[in-house]
Amino acid sequence: MRNKLAIGVAVAATLLMVFVAAAQQDKSKRPSPPARATWDLGGGKSVTIDYSSPRAKGRKIYGELVPFGNVWRTGANEATTFVTSADLNVGGTTVPAGNYTLFTIPNKDKWTLIVSKKTGEWGTDYPGQPNDLARIDMKVSALPSSVENFAISFEKAGAGANLNIDWETTRASVAVSKK
Repeated sequence: MRNKLAIGVAVAATLLMVFVAAAQQDKSKRPSPPARATWDLGGGKSVTIDYSSPRAKGRKIYGELVPFGNVWRTGANEATTFVTSADLNVGGTTVPAGNYTLFTIPNKDKWTLIVSKKTGEWGTDYPGQPNDLARIDMKVSALPSSVENFAISFEKAGAGANLNIDWETTRASVAVSKK
């Protein structure tokens, strides 16, 4: 009898672990699903940003949900990752090829892009200024219409691209080029 109970508990525990693992792996069903921005630099080189895309859902975003003047994880869920296989110039600052985490400090008239050398943290766990590779000014502009889904994108501009962060009625952008 004891053996059957032990086997039953083991089977139930195994099924529960499989179910939890499967549910965690289907991130597309999250309220803030995963998204990706990529930029092909040519010659087998590229830049990839992986992030989670929250929805506005009628909320006031900047200045309320995302307070001005505070470090923000720049998306939702896990930290936003920035991977480049080539050295870049981001807003006049050199970012060597490598893996980084992106954070921002939104303000009404200017944003700061933080490129952190520390990777692997949860989205809200900003590791602090000693881990910053760079803090880069971003331009802020108004979008012509409201954007429901938070989005990061690359938009071709001259010999490089603009890295754009769009949500609500705000665009924060910075010029990016291959070194």
